[in-house]
Amino acid sequence: MLGAVVLLLGFGVYEYVTLPKAASLEKENPKSTALMDQRAEEARAEGKKVRRRQHWVPLASVPKHAVDSVLISEDASFYLHEGVDTTEMRKALGEAWAKGQLGRGASTITQQLAKNLWLSTDRSLFRKAKELVLARRLEDALSKKRILTLYLNVVEWGNGVYGIDAGAREHFGVSASQVSVAQGAILAAMLPAPRKRAPSSGSRALWRRAHWIVDRMESVGRISEAQATDARGDIDRLLGRTPAGKGDEGDEGADDDA
Repeated sequence: MLGAVVLLLGFGVYEYVTLPKAASLEKENPKSTALMDQRAEEARAEGKKVRRRQHWVPLASVPKHAVDSVLISEDASFYLHEGVDTTEMRKALGEAWAKGQLGRGASTITQQLAKNLWLSTDRSLFRKAKELVLARRLEDALSKKRILTLYLNVVEWGNGVYGIDAGAREHFGVSASQVSVAQGAILAAMLPAPRKRAPSSGSRALWRRAHWIVDRMESVGRISEAQATDARGDIDRLLGRTPAGKGDEGDEGADDDA
């Protein structure tokens, strides 16, 4: 028994020591990420052409309303935590312990960045443990602005589409700097399931989430009442839906990872 404990501790120390360091990301943009590499391998295994669209942009080139949409949708406490939302994490881990695997949710933007950069998309507790360590390393090594810049440039925004500029061009035919309030809300609403919730998919979940983001943006003063009204109309037009369907049930199943 003691030998098994020693082996387990030794394995844990080895994994901790060999996990990637984040300091180099302070000034360097990653040429690729674990998620990009995984998607490329998946495409090759299916005999498909590898697709990758990515255009790096500075945070200053992304409209504030688009950044705010992502923060409200994915991590409203981003500037308050140190990489992990402990309240949500305790809740998620408690549920995971009972079920034997992780569900979705509870991941901060920093955790999502750590996973995208270095880890797989599996939902094991072991992967989650590594994600937590790496999130802390990112927070220790980088500023919040740099973490957000990296995230917005590497996060998946569709099949072979990475980063907000490529996402804006792919789905709306504009650069990130030209994204409207409605387009920013739709892009943010895609993030829980970016390959399933394309604007062309007819997803009710995408439409309702985009409206929710606009409602939240207005309620916390990020956009004006007039901007919110215009954005709601634009969302309906862009997604081909009407307010009468806002309460529809029967969305797609559970979205992507924890």
